[in-house]
Amino acid sequence: MRFNVEPPDGAPTVAAFLRKCLPGKSWRDAKRLASSGKVWIRGERCLDPERRLAAGDELELRESAPRADRGGQQPAGVRIVFEDKHLLVIDKPSGVQSVPGPRERESAMDLVYAAWRARGQRATGLYKVHRIDKVTSGLLAYARTELAERALYNLFRAHDIERSYRFVAHGEVAARTLDQNMVKDRGDGLRWVTTRPDDGKRAVTHVRPLAALRGATLGEATLDTGRTHQIRVHLAGAGHPLVGDTVYLRDFVAAGGRPLPSGRVCLHAATLGFVHPVTGERLSFTSEPPPDFQAVVAGLTP
Repeated sequence: MRFNVEPPDGAPTVAAFLRKCLPGKSWRDAKRLASSGKVWIRGERCLDPERRLAAGDELELRESAPRADRGGQQPAGVRIVFEDKHLLVIDKPSGVQSVPGPRERESAMDLVYAAWRARGQRATGLYKVHRIDKVTSGLLAYARTELAERALYNLFRAHDIERSYRFVAHGEVAARTLDQNMVKDRGDGLRWVTTRPDDGKRAVTHVRPLAALRGATLGEATLDTGRTHQIRVHLAGAGHPLVGDTVYLRDFVAAGGRPLPSGRVCLHAATLGFVHPVTGERLSFTSEPPPDFQAVVAGLTP
């Protein structure tokens, strides 16, 4: 069966759209159809019942299709740090989107579903409550129930979350607070900082050096706000783009800077802490930077 997403539908989730098209199905049925690999979107299999559809998408339901199988092995790079019936925290590898997108063949959610199936566990739906950049590795939380989703969303919105990142940036980075508004487009398609108080949205990043490297600094960043690309933009605006970041490098190069070699953007979500939205327990997680990040640090260590 094929169904087209029309403009009046808005941007429904896969599960919501299936329920609309299949009124005899329950929410549980609709979510199971997607998470078990019965749904294709624009010709590609979708395993995420919470994926948002866009106008013009074509959803195909193949109820007779076999369950998605990834060979019974846990995909490389996936580490489940914490899970209960309300929450999931993972250690995301660099190069993987936090949530599904129209141009992505596989997201961190898909990798989680595959990991669950590999150990014989039913792949239930996940709700996004925050995200980290595709190029960023590290700790990422999802909700597994609507109750947890609402509570975690409110915690992130109120910035009542403990988060810190490890980074490697060009040059000598001093301890400072970067409190600058960010705009989505400075005129050349790049997000950037602005000195105009009535433009953009306020973003606050605290940075401190951890070790001096050859031509770079290993540092830590903590956030008071959560803007897209915030750390990358703030450090690049201060003249210290992240090692490996090809997007926010042009001003550094134009000023005579020489990019240091790296196979990835050197940004890692190292800590995550919050109050469990159901039990009230204080949760705190840490993640060491992965080998590709550590290899860059080792190669630049004096």
